[in-house]
Amino acid sequence: MSRPRLIALLLALTTLVVFLPAGRFSFLNYDDNDYVTDNPHVKTGLTSAGVKWAFTAFHAGNWHPLTWISHMADCTLFGLNPGAHHFVNILFHSANAALLFVLLVRLTGKIWPSALVAALFAWHPLHVESVAWISERKDVLSTFFALLTLLSYAKFARQNCQRSFWLALVFFALGLLAKPMLVTLPFALLLLDFWPLKRLSTTHFQRTILIEKIPFFALTAISCVITFLAQKNCEAVVSLTDVSLRYRLENAFVAVVNYLLNFFLPVNLSAVYPMPAKIFAQQVTLSVAVLALIFLTAWRWRYSRPYFSIGWLWFLGTLVPVIGIVQVGSAAMADRYTYLPSVGFFIAAVFLAADIAAKNKTPKAVVAVAVGALLAACIFATEFQLQFWRDSETLFRRAAAVTQNNDVALVNLGVAIELQNRPAEALAIYRQAEKFGRTRCQLHINLGNLLAKLDRHDEALAEFREALRRRPGDAKLQNFIGIELAALGRLDEALSAFNEAEKMDPHYVWPHVEAANTFFKLGRDAEAVDELRAALRIAPDNFQILTTAAYYLAANENAGARDAKFAIILGSKANLIAGGNQPAVFDALGIACAANGDFTNAQICVENALTLATAAKMKNLEPLQNRLELFKNRQPWRESFRATNPPAKN
Repeated sequence: MSRPRLIALLLALTTLVVFLPAGRFSFLNYDDNDYVTDNPHVKTGLTSAGVKWAFTAFHAGNWHPLTWISHMADCTLFGLNPGAHHFVNILFHSANAALLFVLLVRLTGKIWPSALVAALFAWHPLHVESVAWISERKDVLSTFFALLTLLSYAKFARQNCQRSFWLALVFFALGLLAKPMLVTLPFALLLLDFWPLKRLSTTHFQRTILIEKIPFFALTAISCVITFLAQKNCEAVVSLTDVSLRYRLENAFVAVVNYLLNFFLPVNLSAVYPMPAKIFAQQVTLSVAVLALIFLTAWRWRYSRPYFSIGWLWFLGTLVPVIGIVQVGSAAMADRYTYLPSVGFFIAAVFLAADIAAKNKTPKAVVAVAVGALLAACIFATEFQLQFWRDSETLFRRAAAVTQNNDVALVNLGVAIELQNRPAEALAIYRQAEKFGRTRCQLHINLGNLLAKLDRHDEALAEFREALRRRPGDAKLQNFIGIELAALGRLDEALSAFNEAEKMDPHYVWPHVEAANTFFKLGRDAEAVDELRAALRIAPDNFQILTTAAYYLAANENAGARDAKFAIILGSKANLIAGGNQPAVFDALGIACAANGDFTNAQICVENALTLATAAKMKNLEPLQNRLELFKNRQPWRESFRATNPPAKN
């Protein structure tokens, strides 16, 4: 085996070992639910319907179909085993380390500087976020295709191989389908044409080299348009009214310098860096001065040390899409944004250090010791940072501890604690986040949901109303308001709220379901059935709604509102869609069978429901057991849905 191949293999294997602890980590409540655990299109695995959704949906403020498809493939292969999903990320990162080394060796012919750049890329703690966060599959996957693009382009440039040119274009398209942050990669190709490919010079610009990039820039333009539409559709793009252009520019200068500092001193890294309430003029002035000095140095060295100029421009150019000029979300910066840009920084730093060491005739032993110490420090820092990504609570406690006024970290910490059934602690953390003065709509939603679980419905109602004030016209929030009004026994007001929610979004199904529940409580069964049928027209393949409708139509003691045959159809369809693994579906189907006089199948369905519920460690199995006894005695299940209990008290 040749030396470069051996080094590439060692890089990949060492990277695998360094990040192996992530294979024991869990899913996070930070995007992993949107991307995997609560995403029905992804959880069902790789299907034709899922692939169609991946290419047509603007979900989670993004359009990256290849990333969705990779998550679907994971679910097909591993189900919802978080360790396996993490391991796929680690494999991609390890492959990227090896590919980067191969690319740099082919471009520069220098083995050891290339190996050091690849090792720093692979083991620097700034990249923990991109690897240890399942939702950042898009980072490691897009960079995988970006490196294949660059390898193919390098072969085209060296050997004039047209096949490699078209391969580069295909790989670039795949990279954009994984993450649109690659839109500036065509500029990186032009940088490589200056150095190390030396196809261009600053004094002689060949039009043909620019013309050959037109297909790449065309893909960039298409990706930019689609990405902007996706983020605008999901209301992810922050308006200039909320964050001024001046603030964005100031934050951009400060953020770039902070990224540079984090390369040299990666301490107090956080999953979330909140946007500061104010950026001081001194910070901006100092940041501009630092960047200007680096630019002047890069210009001065453009001939004598072109690697520094190209590395610096690579870093800045690939960082541009996420620097915040088009502000998406509320982060001032993010470690994950450095994944591909860091390659440019490491090229500039490592090749400069190698140049200085060579000119000063530094002994190889001294260089080896220094490099060994540097890489050991990186691995140590990476292992330290990696531990905080093992679960949501640990991650956001760390984020809140190393940053100031981090309401986003506190809200996500509250969610993590709430999911562990520690409501009092979660409520205290939400209230702490409220004190920072920039209370977000999501915080009020979380408070409303938690207070509702605690039967503090008056307070929950107030939180949902405040959330709706901050996000007017939101049908989901209007629906929550209706649910809380119903819980308080204010049923007529609840119906008005559900009706308003239906008007806000005629395609949103849950106000119809909640209105049906409320009509049943009022004894207005005919109107309730009308609402159920409206819900079924909107979402004919939602197994939860099918199950709810089947239950009501089969169990109602009001014979005029009962439709046992239709309930059988609905329950059977729900069971087919759910894959025969939902106890509630079997329960409703059993009630429907009994309502039709088929007590044998009714018993089988309820027994299946009991088995599944027991396996899922569900509590309160008594209703299922009572129904089973009834069906054994050949009696159907009947109940009144009319409200008999007094309104909830706070």
